[in-house]
Amino acid sequence: MAVPRIWAGVDIGKEHHHCVVIDADGRRLLSRRILNDETALLELLKDVLDLDEDVLWAVDLNHGGAALLIGLLVSHNQPLAYITGLAVHRASGTYRGEGKTDAKDAFVIADQARMRRDLGLLRPGDEIAIDVRTLTTRRTDLVCDRTRQINRLRAQLLEICPALERVLELTNKGPVLLLTGYQTPAAIRRAGVKRIETWLRNRKVYGAAALAKAAVDAAEAQHTVLPGEKLAAAMVVRLAKGVIALDQEIAELDALIEARFREHPHAEVILSMPGMGKLLGAEFLAATGGDMDAFGNADRLAGYAGLAPAPRDSGRVSGNLRRPRRFHRGLLRAFYLSALSSLKSCPASKAFYQRKRAEGKGHKQALLALSRRRVNVLWAMIRDGACYQATPPVTAAA
Repeated sequence: MAVPRIWAGVDIGKEHHHCVVIDADGRRLLSRRILNDETALLELLKDVLDLDEDVLWAVDLNHGGAALLIGLLVSHNQPLAYITGLAVHRASGTYRGEGKTDAKDAFVIADQARMRRDLGLLRPGDEIAIDVRTLTTRRTDLVCDRTRQINRLRAQLLEICPALERVLELTNKGPVLLLTGYQTPAAIRRAGVKRIETWLRNRKVYGAAALAKAAVDAAEAQHTVLPGEKLAAAMVVRLAKGVIALDQEIAELDALIEARFREHPHAEVILSMPGMGKLLGAEFLAATGGDMDAFGNADRLAGYAGLAPAPRDSGRVSGNLRRPRRFHRGLLRAFYLSALSSLKSCPASKAFYQRKRAEGKGHKQALLALSRRRVNVLWAMIRDGACYQATPPVTAAA
């Protein structure tokens, strides 16, 4: 990329941004506080382009409050670089003065963009990738909310019957549904195994007989009525219904994610890879934007996923490799879980994993090595637009 003549650094805020424009010598040509509004941002764009049309924009945030600015710059074909907030914070310490202002941060962003040549241009991704990212982010929030709700449900159930809390696997649908109808040991004992089993079967709960017997056995172990049991039981019902509602919303989101993901041109290629299902494929698409040109090669994609070791040498210490501190956790999760899943269905993945274990690597290390190998394979598949094909076994010549 040719070196620009001016650089525009924007310190992103929720309601206002601050923009500083500098030239090749680092002189400030413009410094302005701008409302996060389309009209104000378009006016800023016009004023910066009046200074010089050969400009590189740089921001310290690539989502949230920066979405409108990024959208306007992309729609006007403006080159845009992204510098992490941590990098800006560390760089600020090398500039004169200890004060922190939006104007100084914007100047640091612009100056870093002027001096650094390792910054890649920001590519927001296509429409489908953005939609998938929104859906998968929402799903992650709901899964976290469900975990918190189940933990609250467990804590509340402990105040009624600890034995019941021990035997109920609240991550499953059946036990949670049971708690919407029966919460206290006395109520469970009065109902008995047969009535509870029928109640569960009418609601299509799998393993109703075993669940009903386990609940009654736990209730038989406690005949003491604890203080506040009545109100605690009402709270258990509320929490259990909340878990069920979250399960329904997650299921609806899964259907939306699958439908939108399958519309992407790379969906068929991604799904053909063993272990890469619809959700993990969608998470891969959300993390990368679906544009492999943004990475350049498979090694950079592996580095982005935290699967390429970084050297940590100093003095006499050499050859010391560690996982990089900055990488995309979601992308690493997609490759790691898909590698784990592929052990059941892909002979090539299983053979590679067993070879690494034979070399003395632990389970996690072997899976990470397999994940790294799968980055190369998926990269080549998307590059060539070719679906996965298992390598035929090599037969010895007669």
